[in-house]
Amino acid sequence: MTKPTTLGELKQTEWASPARVQRTVKDELRENLICLLENGSPLFPGIVGYEDSVIPQLVNAVLSRHNFILLGLRGQAKSRILRQLVTLLDEEIPILAGSEVNDNPFAPISKFGRELVAEQDARTPIAWLPRDSRFVEKLATPDVTIADIIGDVDPIKAARGGHLLSDELTMHFGLLPRANRGIFAINELPDLAGKIQVGLFNIMQEGDVQVKGYPVRLNLDVALVFTANPEDYTARGKIITPLKDRIGSEIVTHYPHTVELGAAITHQEAWLERTGRPVKLPDFVAELIERVAFEAREDKRVDRRSGVSQRLPISVLENVVSNAERRTVTTKEKTVVPRISDIYAALPAITGKLELEYEGELQGPESIAKDLIRRAAGKTFEARVGGANVDDIVHWFDEGGALKISMDERSETCLKGFSVVPGLLDLVDQVGLAAKKDPGTMVAACELVLEGLVAEKRISRNEELGYVRARAEPKGPGYGKTGSGGPNLFQ
Repeated sequence: MTKPTTLGELKQTEWASPARVQRTVKDELRENLICLLENGSPLFPGIVGYEDSVIPQLVNAVLSRHNFILLGLRGQAKSRILRQLVTLLDEEIPILAGSEVNDNPFAPISKFGRELVAEQDARTPIAWLPRDSRFVEKLATPDVTIADIIGDVDPIKAARGGHLLSDELTMHFGLLPRANRGIFAINELPDLAGKIQVGLFNIMQEGDVQVKGYPVRLNLDVALVFTANPEDYTARGKIITPLKDRIGSEIVTHYPHTVELGAAITHQEAWLERTGRPVKLPDFVAELIERVAFEAREDKRVDRRSGVSQRLPISVLENVVSNAERRTVTTKEKTVVPRISDIYAALPAITGKLELEYEGELQGPESIAKDLIRRAAGKTFEARVGGANVDDIVHWFDEGGALKISMDERSETCLKGFSVVPGLLDLVDQVGLAAKKDPGTMVAACELVLEGLVAEKRISRNEELGYVRARAEPKGPGYGKTGSGGPNLFQ
């Protein structure tokens, strides 16, 4: 069907009905949301873990036609949720061609639009605005000005058009007027200067704003949505009381409540599809990586007010896969299978994402990160192998056994080394494997068992000797030396 290109043609369509003309953006969001609910369609696809908490509150806010704010720590998908609001808008809407503020052809708010319709009437040209262009986002920073948000007088426009500076046609519109008939999102609202916040609630509540001392009335039709970090209320700024009063709903986001949900988010967001070689990620490795974030969020040495972003396990997983990919390339294996030892190679993806308290600063981020990995390994080991008999393994180390295998060895070579430890390979199935068919996954499972015993302090692990008996010390020159080739084994 051909879309109308003039106002006269548009008047012959449903867009000219009073219901359509008078419908606001918030009405549009509400009606389209109701349609999705009636059809049982998914809401906010890709947002995991908020089904019973955040999403119902979002639905209520939209149904109530509220401006709302998402309040939560970093890495809680606040910006992604706001961007997905465009899915609740119509596919496209008609506007006056050439309008900077997306004028409704039947009710233009700008002087440009009113004069265009008065001059050309039915011949007024119509353009169609897709919904993706109806979302305007601004990151709040202290240097944002009222001109950026609302607009400013443009002397060049005045000179070229022969207008007085007080004429609305000389105005250069800011982001908010350009978001007319759409959604205007501001990230990190407390960072916005107080006087700019005043401009926001004033133009939205009363529709008035003064530009360089000249009053300009713009009856904007905008859905305002915001994000904020609770830390910002005291660290960098605050939301002024009149603006808070005008925000209809405050919705609190959160980190995943369970390791399973966190792992699902991490797997969804991480870049795992590598070219050249397939990636096989053992589920217990993914679980351990997710537990690192959970342990960090509970650690007293990590600043809880700052939070531990979900980007931490996402970055760690990508780094772990990359280290495994590097090993696979050098050893010429066909499949990339991450191991527990690869997580220690991903320390740079952890240390930069931890805001430490004073005690943590004294110990250092790398030491904290290694401790978090050990604790996460202990929790994963307990969840997978808890209650299993590991006495033979511990006894072998207590009797002086020691095992050091390079993370860059082929899987078959590593398995030969692990087979020396009695009872170790017998625990592979309990870690979560269906069968002992994949050497790479078996190596990762053996490493998990050993790391779990280290976490329980039943054996020790150090950079020089590898896995040894608990609190073992070197026994003099020659102890721990290995021959060339094969795994670095000593006993």
